[in-house]
Amino acid sequence: MIPDLPGNIADIKGFLAGDEASALYRHALQASQLGPVLEIGSYCGKSTIYLGLACRRNNATVFALDHHRGSEEHQRGEYFHDPDLYDSGEGVMDTFREFRRNIRNAGLDDTVVPIVAGSEAASRQWHTPLSMVFIDGGHSLDAALTDYRCWTAHLMRDGILAIHDLFEDAFEGGQAPWAIYRMAVASGLFEDIGRVNSLGVLRRL
Repeated sequence: MIPDLPGNIADIKGFLAGDEASALYRHALQASQLGPVLEIGSYCGKSTIYLGLACRRNNATVFALDHHRGSEEHQRGEYFHDPDLYDSGEGVMDTFREFRRNIRNAGLDDTVVPIVAGSEAASRQWHTPLSMVFIDGGHSLDAALTDYRCWTAHLMRDGILAIHDLFEDAFEGGQAPWAIYRMAVASGLFEDIGRVNSLGVLRRL
């Protein structure tokens, strides 16, 4: 049982399974005793809420990084496109309004710091050590590699690296998250501490 979990959590738009959400909360609760957490790819804030509730218990911060224009698969004509999140006036996806509403309703405005930017631009002058990095951004190989290369260097020793949407079989899902997961394991810099559904969790050595 997660304290203060919003009653409408199941209705918040997102692609996070219940067991993955519980694992994120559990790891963030432990990691955030050491420092802030970074989430890459917030969408409408479902996973951010789990991370935020954990961090709030330790008076820690979640930096929620997302350009809020949707990943490749969210664009018009793509399989995961949601017309409710499409700004027809601007002709672009815009998940930020929904994100802010969900974070505010969860009472996490003082815990979650949104960063509305691309991953590379946000990392350019970043100097804050991170206790946990959760990668759930764009699923193209270029986007996933950028997230991995830009942010794992800021992960402190014993920090947690969590990567979502791991599918070994290409027929089940995109291969980019699986590629950076394998890269992290092969680097020798991380200890694999388990998989929960499509969520992989590693610890920085």
